[in-house]
Amino acid sequence: MIDPRALRSELRARRERMSPAERIAAAMAVAARVLELPQLHEARTVAGYWAVRGEVPLLGVVNSLPSATRYCLPLLHDDHSLRFAPWRSGDAIAPNRYGILEPADKQHALEPERVGIVLLPLLGFTRNGDRIGTGGGWYDRSFAFRKAAAAPPLLVGVGFACQQVDEPWTPQPWDVPLDAIVTERESLRF
Repeated sequence: MIDPRALRSELRARRERMSPAERIAAAMAVAARVLELPQLHEARTVAGYWAVRGEVPLLGVVNSLPSATRYCLPLLHDDHSLRFAPWRSGDAIAPNRYGILEPADKQHALEPERVGIVLLPLLGFTRNGDRIGTGGGWYDRSFAFRKAAAAPPLLVGVGFACQQVDEPWTPQPWDVPLDAIVTERESLRF
């Protein structure tokens, strides 16, 4: 059985081994693949994330969304789940308790059920659609309702191909499976 802590440490190391040139090229390829998702152009609201600690940056996606699409970033909520606040380049941002930047204007934050597509950061993933996150459970708590209901929102994991886990991985009962995973090499749909 895989030790989750050791695996997470290895997955972080894989990302860190990417050179800056590899990371930039991969991020551009990921953005192109995300933009090929047909649902992305139909969604009125797309939630992403502010990339930290080597996650795939989404600037290429954000800058290419249709003008009518509302882009949102996650906000930590008191119930230990996420809400999603509209954000545009130039809007005020502030660090949350973990130092991750969030929109400063939280007034129009949306419940997870009200988002059309969510681009989730990956620490790791399997070819079965399992997301391995950092272990905090924020996304799993926020989208627990998806275990019993189909999209929306469509849950799309975004990561680098080197983050694929080939060893047998057993998801926890609370883990929410993804609808798709996008890397610089491929798009997987489940």
